[in-house]
Amino acid sequence: MNRRLPTARLTAALGSGTLLLGLMVAAASAGTAGPPGSPPQAGTYRLPLDGAADVVRAFEPPPVRWAAGHRGVDLRASLGAAVVSPVSGVVTFAGTVGGRPVVTVTDAEGRRSSVEPLVPAVDVGRLIPAGTRLGTIVAEGSHCAPGTCLHWGVRVGDDYVDPLGLLPGAGPVVLLPLDPGR
Repeated sequence: MNRRLPTARLTAALGSGTLLLGLMVAAASAGTAGPPGSPPQAGTYRLPLDGAADVVRAFEPPPVRWAAGHRGVDLRASLGAAVVSPVSGVVTFAGTVGGRPVVTVTDAEGRRSSVEPLVPAVDVGRLIPAGTRLGTIVAEGSHCAPGTCLHWGVRVGDDYVDPLGLLPGAGPVVLLPLDPGR
């Protein structure tokens, strides 16, 4: 017996299945890939540590996406220091990557801010305001061994941006005339 669905019904069924699959993939990957969005405006983020930034190693973007570089900043920190969220968002990851404990917060525009190494104090899926305690600094996996520091990276789509450029007071340098009367 040869059962054939009319073409219109088959097309509708395939379209519905494709739509459902797309929605499932989007829901499963929410916060992990995120929309590219535009780079965040300077001043929209805060330091993930209390006090002034003590930069051990600055952001060094690679010349091409796959090349070596330093895709974040290393901030000197004491062992056990509290790490706070640099932005409001949703905790989209709290686990281990490459042997380092990492927490990632995704903001409303899909930009991901990751900090490591820290013992997480938050659960995935939690909506948090900027300044919420994410965890505490640990020595294991520190970029600054034998010392301790916090590595902070921010991704917009697949590209990393300099996290320090997102802090209040950052932004383009504006040259002013020497003579205020001009």
